[in-house]
Amino acid sequence: MMKALKVVLSLIIGFTMNAVTLGASPSGVSQSVVDKVEAQYSKTKDLQADFTQETLFDGFETGFSSSGKLYLKKPGLLRWDYLEPSKEQIYVDGDQVLMYVPDHQQVVKGTLTQLAASKGPLALLQDAGTLSQHFSVVDSSSEDRGNKKIPVLTLVPKSTGEKPPTLKKIVLKLSPDSFLIQEITLFEASGNVSRVAFDHIQVNQGVSARLLQFEVPSDVVVVEMPALR
Repeated sequence: MMKALKVVLSLIIGFTMNAVTLGASPSGVSQSVVDKVEAQYSKTKDLQADFTQETLFDGFETGFSSSGKLYLKKPGLLRWDYLEPSKEQIYVDGDQVLMYVPDHQQVVKGTLTQLAASKGPLALLQDAGTLSQHFSVVDSSSEDRGNKKIPVLTLVPKSTGEKPPTLKKIVLKLSPDSFLIQEITLFEASGNVSRVAFDHIQVNQGVSARLLQFEVPSDVVVVEMPALR
């Protein structure tokens, strides 16, 4: 689940910080949709939204659901608050990450680099490259499109010649009015599916940078995040 969250955070920050561009789209994918997505995020200075996250594990009938709030501000600040079923706060400043669980009185300190072994999604955040370097933008299947009024982009990882990709594809569902990302669905090679949906999205409302900065309480333990393999 942490790997999926890391990809989601990378995509959101990458788009908003202009570190991600979609490049030219293949036949069957509307270039106008690509252009509108890039235009919207290029003028986004800050963003806040409610989110719901659901992870379905292959072989299990029931999944895991959570919800909370997202705050983001240029350049490079993000706060991801889980409110249900338990409280957890994640602060991102560039590549630096602080994860605070009040009930545990513990702060886990690390980087986005440590949250997943996949190099592709990380490059979306760290490099000023284009999404097309790591993913192919392909025509969305009828299953992915669902409601035809909702614009959809489907991203398929390119082969790197190294380890097989941990993701099969990423499906982005967009607002038909603003072309902001409304839903991100990650289909993992393992069969797991993670979906994050955003609601009550507000853009350029003057989110305070102070809200996205975390001061470690004096009564908590700070531990280093282990690398995930």
